[in-house]
Amino acid sequence: MDGFLHLESGDIFKGKWVTTSPAKDIDGEIVFFTGMTGYQEVLTDPSYKDQILVFTYPLIGNYGINEEDFESSKPHVAGVVVFEANDNISHYRAKYSLKDYLQKWNIPLLAHIDTRAVVKKIRNQGSMPASLSTSNSPKEISLSKDQKVEKVSEPTSQWFGEKGDSHVVLMDFGNKKSILTSLLKRNCQVTVVPYDTNFKEIQSLKPDGILLSNGPGDPKELKHVLPTIKKLLLHYPTLGICLGHQLAALALGADTKKLLFGHRGANHPIKDQLNQRVFMSSQNHSYVVDEESLKGTGFKVRYKNLHDQSIEGLTHTNLPVQTVQFHPEANPGPGEGDYIFDEFLNKVNQYSGRVTQYA
Repeated sequence: MDGFLHLESGDIFKGKWVTTSPAKDIDGEIVFFTGMTGYQEVLTDPSYKDQILVFTYPLIGNYGINEEDFESSKPHVAGVVVFEANDNISHYRAKYSLKDYLQKWNIPLLAHIDTRAVVKKIRNQGSMPASLSTSNSPKEISLSKDQKVEKVSEPTSQWFGEKGDSHVVLMDFGNKKSILTSLLKRNCQVTVVPYDTNFKEIQSLKPDGILLSNGPGDPKELKHVLPTIKKLLLHYPTLGICLGHQLAALALGADTKKLLFGHRGANHPIKDQLNQRVFMSSQNHSYVVDEESLKGTGFKVRYKNLHDQSIEGLTHTNLPVQTVQFHPEANPGPGEGDYIFDEFLNKVNQYSGRVTQYA
């Protein structure tokens, strides 16, 4: 059955439904991912909440979906657009086809779309509202103003690990499983708390360090949690990842801005200006920290994106705080930034037991 992708620009692309056609139009911000593999991890990354995702690689689904590589318990995208969806899976770990997995969660999959043309539109005009529809009649698209983080953050605290070397409180703005795994494999005890947990509650947990997780949406929609984050930055060694990086910057007075079409892929070159190392990274974000706004915040730029020179990470001159815009835990993507977790825990050990205001 024919299906149609509508862009806010007025462009309409015709394709074929792989899953059952949706009963009503599916609206969302349209974005694209440039990786050749890793679609399972991408679909279950909470940072893609309510987005319509275009895969630039022309063949998606050939190795199926397994039971091990989920980044959360369910997919979060609003819909998926591909050139070709392969239903003939070929991998020893595969349990489901891409079609069956998305059908289970009622997420529409539209194929035989000229994804190259769609991506060119996004690159030229920016990420924009879009709609998946059974009709080719022109339509107006309006996106929900719902706050996305509260949809993906766990509503109650969770505990992982037993008597670890360090106790890390992970503030859950939509965290990926791989972040938790990265801490547990380094013998950490981890408490995952809801994104709006207040400072006194976190303090009562007696953490050695704080990790601000990734998550979806505009960081400025979370202004109400910035006072808590500022207190945490002033009292504990802290690592911010992706959205957590942006929130840490905002909490200490910096500003953020939206990129034209964002960074989403597993092949973005990053330069670590501290040790002059260049490595590839996994990315998923629309917003970046504005470098001009860093003056007076105490933050210094450590990492830069070599494609567009945008900020990819910060360190603080007075506080034991470091942040990264990319995903050091990868999944999907290269794991060359994994050393960030080791640096963070070294800082945690260095400041262990010093629950005091640093600045």
